[in-house]
Amino acid sequence: MSGIVWITGASSGIGRASALEFARRGYRVAATARREEELKVLAEEAAGQLGDIMAFPGDITDADGIAAVVARIEDELGPIGSAVLCAGSYTPTTAETFTAEAVRATLDLNVVGASRCLEPLLPRMIERGAGRIFVVSSVAGYRGLPRAASYGASKAALINMAEALHCELKPLGVHMGVINPGFVKTPLTDRNDHPMPFLMPVERAAERLVDGVLGRGFEVRFPFVFTTIMKLVRCLPYALYFPLVRWTTRSRSS
Repeated sequence: MSGIVWITGASSGIGRASALEFARRGYRVAATARREEELKVLAEEAAGQLGDIMAFPGDITDADGIAAVVARIEDELGPIGSAVLCAGSYTPTTAETFTAEAVRATLDLNVVGASRCLEPLLPRMIERGAGRIFVVSSVAGYRGLPRAASYGASKAALINMAEALHCELKPLGVHMGVINPGFVKTPLTDRNDHPMPFLMPVERAAERLVDGVLGRGFEVRFPFVFTTIMKLVRCLPYALYFPLVRWTTRSRSS
C-alpha cells in the first residue's frame, strides 16, 4: 500500500487525531480542511514522527476545489494509497425545529461532501487497481434517533453508499469501507447536553480507526461495547424499538 494517506476534516476531532496517528506510524499524511492555519499547526505538531503531515487546504462543498486538491496531492506527493473522509458536522434537528433547509444543508455537507471527494479519487484508484477509501459515518446511521432526523439520515446514506460501492470496487482492486464511531470526545460532542455512554478519548479512537483502515474489514466501529449494543438494537422490531428509545431519551426531551 502507498504510504500517502489523505484525510479530510483534519483540522479537528477524529480527523486531526487520526492524521497524527498515521504520521506516528510512518505514513505521509495529506491533511485537508478549510482552516489552513489549523493545518499548519497540525503539521508542526507531527514534527519528529516517523511520518509527516502536509497541509492541503480545501472545502468539500466546492467540487472543483476538492478535485484540484486531489490532483495537487498526487502531483506533489504521489498516488493516494488510503483516503479517510472525515469531514462533516452535526446540527440537532427536532420535530419543533425541523425544516427542509436544515436537512438539505446536512446532506450536502455530510453526504454530497463525501461524494465530491470520491468523484476525483475513484477513477485514479480504479485505473491503478489499488487503493483504500473509508468514509466516516456513525452509529446514528443504524436507526432513527431523537434530535438526529437530518444527521442520522446523512449517516445512514453514507453507510448505504459505502456498501454499494464496496461491492463494485472490490473486483477492481479498490477497498471501500465505513467507519462507525459511537461517542468520541471531540469539539462536536462537547456541545452535547445529554449522557454519552462509553465516551471514548479521541486518541484511542484514532488508534482504532487507523488499525481498521489498515485491516481487511469493511466496517470499523468503536467503542466495541457501545457499538455492539447499537447493532443489537438495530435488530429490534418497531414495537420494541420505539418504546425503548422513548424510555432511554425521556430525560433529554423533558
